[in-house]
Amino acid sequence: MACSQTFNGIPYDCSTSMGGIREVYIANAEDVTGKTLTDGIVTAITLAKAAEGAATAKYKKYLFRKGTGSMTSTLNVDAANGVNYVSTELVLQFAKMETAKRIEIAALAVGELSVIVKDSNGKYWMLGYDEPVTASAGDGSTGTAVTDANKYGITLLDTAQSFPYEVSAEIIADLVD
Repeated sequence: MACSQTFNGIPYDCSTSMGGIREVYIANAEDVTGKTLTDGIVTAITLAKAAEGAATAKYKKYLFRKGTGSMTSTLNVDAANGVNYVSTELVLQFAKMETAKRIEIAALAVGELSVIVKDSNGKYWMLGYDEPVTASAGDGSTGTAVTDANKYGITLLDTAQSFPYEVSAEIIADLVD
């Protein structure tokens, strides 16, 4: 038996579209206590609050050099088992090996995370909507030649029912520390 779907089509888009990502915001998944999805866009994210009502949890901003971060989503389908999910890899590279970055990478490696990615077109995307984001790989490298990167890298993995949801830009300022 086939599953009937409603299709609307996708028009040709003549506007400019740039690849890459600009910024990443990361919080502990347990600190995200609520999310509101309106017409396929995340329009509200609620963070854990202190007893007096002030927000205690915030997303932290992670910055990196241009051309060193990427987000790739892959649709995975197993028709025989009726499985359909999207895995999204967020690859981040931070220039210059140093203690503060080593400690931060170590914390990300063991955390269960909620992540918001700002792409080069100024759009925000949420990873961890269904399940927490976790690290799947990482590295540190001094390079060989003087022109090689001295850096730490980490790959974060989101496994979800859908491609990442867009996040309304209007809510970002209240979420970020």
